[in-house]
Amino acid sequence: MKQVFAFALFILFVGFFAGVPQIREAIAQAPSVQVNQTESPTNSNKKVFVLLELFTSEGCPTCPPADANLAFLEKEQPFAQAEIVTLALHVDYWNSLSWKDQYSSPMFSRRQQIYSQALKTNSNYTPQMIVDGQTQFIGNNMAKAHKAITEAAKIPKATIEITPTVDKYKIKISDIPAHGNATVFLAITEDNLLSSHKNGENSGKKPEHISVVRELKSLGFLTAEQKDLELETFLQIQSAWKKENLKLVVFVQDNFNRKVLGVGRTLL
Repeated sequence: MKQVFAFALFILFVGFFAGVPQIREAIAQAPSVQVNQTESPTNSNKKVFVLLELFTSEGCPTCPPADANLAFLEKEQPFAQAEIVTLALHVDYWNSLSWKDQYSSPMFSRRQQIYSQALKTNSNYTPQMIVDGQTQFIGNNMAKAHKAITEAAKIPKATIEITPTVDKYKIKISDIPAHGNATVFLAITEDNLLSSHKNGENSGKKPEHISVVRELKSLGFLTAEQKDLELETFLQIQSAWKKENLKLVVFVQDNFNRKVLGVGRTLL
């Protein structure tokens, strides 16, 4: 009887350790956050909006994985408490005389430089992700993205309502948390953009881009005393943009510390 018992223990011992690799693989593949099923950009579940900016370039060899991370976070929305609003800003310092990122703009490079000074990163680099204007990290690092978004979702933000009318959009911003002088920004983004790299570091690749910023401009300013603001804006949609792929993003940002005080978005 003792021999049978010992043999049974031996079989269990071997079976357990034989299954360790599979267990580890399953744990590694398991999602670390609850997946939210809603895909509505209007945030029907009343989750906290979090702004995620990615500074990228078609000429950057390490950027495709970060672009894919941005697309995953935008499409899957894998956070129970956060609605992620993504912006892909293509910088121009990867451009050369023989090749240019067609989505790049010197304005986005300047915006990144402002962040570099505020966040004390010393220099611009790609791919760089920035969450709510406060936390920056390499865009390929999903662990840091998870942590930054989770923390940002705990911070109260302003409510931003975007209402279309016949020929313009009305924007109502209320309950803005304590801040210094701030700016209201408007961004128009486009999804499902395909590129064919004929030159540059990613020559021969055909990446799909999401949340590419087509336009970024300021709509107005807030003094430190203001807690709400209402304004209207007209949009100029370029003929090359596909309206069915466009989103309108409005956010409020502190001018000094770059903290994002509120975010809203809607389909066009």
